[in-house]
Amino acid sequence: MARPKDPAVRSMLIERAGQMLRTREPITLRSLVADTGYSTMAVYTHFGSMDGLWTALRQEGHTRMGVRFRAVPITDDPVLDLTAHATAYIHNALEHPDLYRVMFDATFGLEDDEAADEGLECMVQAAARGIEAGRFAAEFAPLDLAVQTWAVTHGLAALVATGPQSHETLSHGPILLEGLFERVGDEPNRCRASVTRAWRDSGLPHR
Repeated sequence: MARPKDPAVRSMLIERAGQMLRTREPITLRSLVADTGYSTMAVYTHFGSMDGLWTALRQEGHTRMGVRFRAVPITDDPVLDLTAHATAYIHNALEHPDLYRVMFDATFGLEDDEAADEGLECMVQAAARGIEAGRFAAEFAPLDLAVQTWAVTHGLAALVATGPQSHETLSHGPILLEGLFERVGDEPNRCRASVTRAWRDSGLPHR
């Protein structure tokens, strides 16, 4: 008979694995359950295997990022909204650097593949609204613009959340996004106003 799954135990093991990643502790079956009062069977019960645990960690990273993206309000300024999604992405990486490292490890699958696309889809929708509003040229595909925005954002997040750069490196974000958005058609002064407002409202460093 299969052992019953306890969501609280599952969450505890995910959080513990994340903490161990953060402190660079080796994660093994025994080290994961050490001092928890549970045996290694808890890992098999809730994840099936250690590979299943890594899958769950990846999923948790994408789930938390999705929560961040869904909290971004939709306004009548699509360029501001696209920038706000970029800042939400960065905040998620800064708050969960351990999970952020695992999110993009394609060695392991995901429990819900659609969850990994949710953040990108939010950016695609903002880009599409920008094209409809005439802020971006119609010749550009929303997906292409979303991917380019994601690439800029991911680069900054990785440099600071999991890399060698200081928090102040994030202050380069606005000028990078302005350069991208102006290249695809946005008017410079209007673009700067939208990007600057979203970036400052997010509380990230700015110049």
